[in-house]
Amino acid sequence: MKVVIPGGSGHVGTILARALMSRGHEVVVLSRRRKLDLPWRVVAWDGETIGDWSSEVDGADVVINLAGRSVNCRYNAANRRAILESRVRSTKVVGAAIGRSRVPPSVWLQASTATIYAHRYDAPNDERSGVIGGNEPDAPSTWRFSIDVARAWEAAADEAHVPGTRQVVMRSAMIMSPEPGGIFDTLHRLVRLGLGGRAGDGRQYVSWVHHHDFVRALLWLIERDELSGPVNVASPIPLPNADFIRALRDSAGAPFGLPATRWMLEIGAFLMRTETELILKSRRVVPARLLESGFTFDYPVWRHAARQLCARDGRADAMRAAA
Repeated sequence: MKVVIPGGSGHVGTILARALMSRGHEVVVLSRRRKLDLPWRVVAWDGETIGDWSSEVDGADVVINLAGRSVNCRYNAANRRAILESRVRSTKVVGAAIGRSRVPPSVWLQASTATIYAHRYDAPNDERSGVIGGNEPDAPSTWRFSIDVARAWEAAADEAHVPGTRQVVMRSAMIMSPEPGGIFDTLHRLVRLGLGGRAGDGRQYVSWVHHHDFVRALLWLIERDELSGPVNVASPIPLPNADFIRALRDSAGAPFGLPATRWMLEIGAFLMRTETELILKSRRVVPARLLESGFTFDYPVWRHAARQLCARDGRADAMRAAA
């Protein structure tokens, strides 16, 4: 296949591009960063306007749009605008490029986020019965902003006129990979520093997916013509934060972890220039449509996934030290 990945120069895009190339597929990444030394082709785009890059989409088999500014920042006015506009504008222009293609791609996988669902403890959110968030009376404004962004992001894809292309909206959970710069890399370092205790009361659910299963799920979605619309890409077994972090401590060989109260997390997030939503919102998301279609996870249980990820990360540390 020829796979075009707008916004594919980041952490998740790099994991995906590497995995696709290892399987013999042609990969083209569209990036605002022009000077990238990568084993796949990188084509410049601005994420806002149709340009020469659209010729890569015409005749491609698959487009996987991952474009959007990182949410790992403080939600001030400028960052909120950049987060929203980078997602909506890039999605609209990808849809326009597909719509004007003489030979449109057969599949368009569009990134979204599992944070679109409500903060809840009582029941898991699947694609049919899940509660879209935004109306929780005690939700901070930053949480409502994230849901507004997710809604606008998906609406931009829904509004595209692409009659010859099947659309799948991927509501992805946190993707766990030992590669530097990802969420697992951050959590693992905190645990090894003794800071891997429960966050807040520890009841909030953590939804996650191992990077190996994330890639497998995307390939599954590409191959299954019957799957379109929203699909949750997450492990089938989310778990409370206290259990999640305990399993990570055990896997990392950390004997203890200092717990953090909500006010401590607010101070830490401020100092790290990020938001506590990433830690405190309860994301209880399950992949009903993937499971119903016959997909099986190689890493459905966090305890097993954490052991594999910690072992991989340890080997990477040893290689860096030897170098």
